[in-house]
Amino acid sequence: MGPTSHAWFPTILAFCFFSPSGITPNSESFIHCRPATSISEATTSHNSSQFLLLSRTSLMALSWILSSLLLLFGAAVPLSGATNSEGEALHSLRTRLTDPTNVLQSWDPTLVNPCTWFHVTCDDQNRVIRLDLGNSNISGSLGPDLGRLKHLQYLELYRNSFDGKIPEELGNLMNLVSLDLFGNLLEGNIPKSLAKLKKLRFLRLNNNKLTGSIPRELTALSNLRVFDVSNNNLCGTIPTDGPFASFPLQSFENNSKINGPELQGLVPYDFGC
Repeated sequence: MGPTSHAWFPTILAFCFFSPSGITPNSESFIHCRPATSISEATTSHNSSQFLLLSRTSLMALSWILSSLLLLFGAAVPLSGATNSEGEALHSLRTRLTDPTNVLQSWDPTLVNPCTWFHVTCDDQNRVIRLDLGNSNISGSLGPDLGRLKHLQYLELYRNSFDGKIPEELGNLMNLVSLDLFGNLLEGNIPKSLAKLKKLRFLRLNNNKLTGSIPRELTALSNLRVFDVSNNNLCGTIPTDGPFASFPLQSFENNSKINGPELQGLVPYDFGC
């Protein structure tokens, strides 16, 4: 290679000029180019509005950068949208809560997704699968937005001061395996919608202020292995069908209006309510 060659910058200079008026995008004479015979020829004509000095290397580099950016942002937008929906649901929960010890200080809604937040666990597709706020000195009410966490498997909110009703929307969490709400100030009825949680294995609602009867729809939860509603204000009788046939009586104790296991056909399940 000659002494004036530059192997590290294989630039080819060319003059390009546009055809006269009447140009159409499909015209073969839209643009004409020819190599510059010298650097001086290229530089002496740089002020002409008729000519463009083009660098093939620069054009190729620019094209590669633009293509990469399109691929990057094209892939990122759908993912961001999906995970932001879960982030919005969790942030909506946070706005309802009082957090004196700043357990939730990392919950920044401006982030792409909530997977970097403390007490939140995601799967390899950045979907929220676990929320663990047990024993966190948090108070406030649970909101319907929790039902938007479609991939959630574990909802651990035990030993806090959550009050108000258990949201019906928790019945939308079809992947839920564990729902642990014991040791709060929850009141109202146990939602019948929880009977839709066919994967549920662990349900603790004990040590709250729940009222009403135990929904008979819950007897359809064939995977349920642990159930505890002790220390509430429930009434009626104890179901005996399905998984309830194996739950110990301790799971129902200290509910002053519960009348013991139901006798099929003899005592209505909501007797005493």
